[in-house]
Amino acid sequence: MDAKAIRNLVKEKYGEAAVRAKSGGSSCCGASPPLANVDPITSNLYSDQDREGLPADAVAASLGCGNPTALAELHAGETVLDLGSGGGIDVLLSAKRVGPTGKAYGLDMTDEMLALARENQRKAGVENVEFLKGEIEQIPLPDHSVDVIISNCVVNLSGEKERVLAEAFRVSRPGGRLALSDIVVRGAVPTEIRQNLELWAGCVAGALEETEYRDLLSQAGFVDIEIEPTRIYHADDVKEFLVGTELTSDLLLSQVEGKFMSAFIRAKKPAVSARAGR
Repeated sequence: MDAKAIRNLVKEKYGEAAVRAKSGGSSCCGASPPLANVDPITSNLYSDQDREGLPADAVAASLGCGNPTALAELHAGETVLDLGSGGGIDVLLSAKRVGPTGKAYGLDMTDEMLALARENQRKAGVENVEFLKGEIEQIPLPDHSVDVIISNCVVNLSGEKERVLAEAFRVSRPGGRLALSDIVVRGAVPTEIRQNLELWAGCVAGALEETEYRDLLSQAGFVDIEIEPTRIYHADDVKEFLVGTELTSDLLLSQVEGKFMSAFIRAKKPAVSARAGR
């Protein structure tokens, strides 16, 4: 599947999502606003304490499948990078956790999301944050510049996941940590879903199989790889993302039962790396 076509589709869909969030709507990975309150992926990701002090638009624009800021166990003074930062909720939460001596970067390719995130930063009054425009396949930061990389339901949207993980490894400092929330697949997925381009913006078709995810992380140079399921999705859950397509037959849905899951993906860059020059 053409990576450029996927990127353009994702940019379009997430630009629309930013506009909807700004006008009081919400969406997850391309789902329409009516699904926002019942969506099994985005529901109940952040505690009341997490949401306290954050602009409503930052919460409304959250398109994730987990809470990577809690997963990452951030410490004061660390530098954090959020890949595909959207409306900025995870960046703002990270900034609070690393404190004034730390810094949180957000990287997004969508102008509408960047504008929304910067406005949310202004409303929240957070200074140790910088939102960057760019693609997660080509991170605009120097080598060895980040302590922790987080991402929330974004890596699955890339058509060039090897490049994403290689770039994450490059910008990580030796001993740095990777803490992703993402959609992961266990077992084979029907070809009809894999080949449906629209579903790339719905966190379904682009999801990596669990073993492949581990292999790509290892090939990039990461070690201590862990994949922890947090939610297993059933046929009725997946069906919500197939509305409007021709992929809602009972036979097809039976083949995706229990195969999609939200997961926490943890990994580390070796403290002394043979790939330190990358």
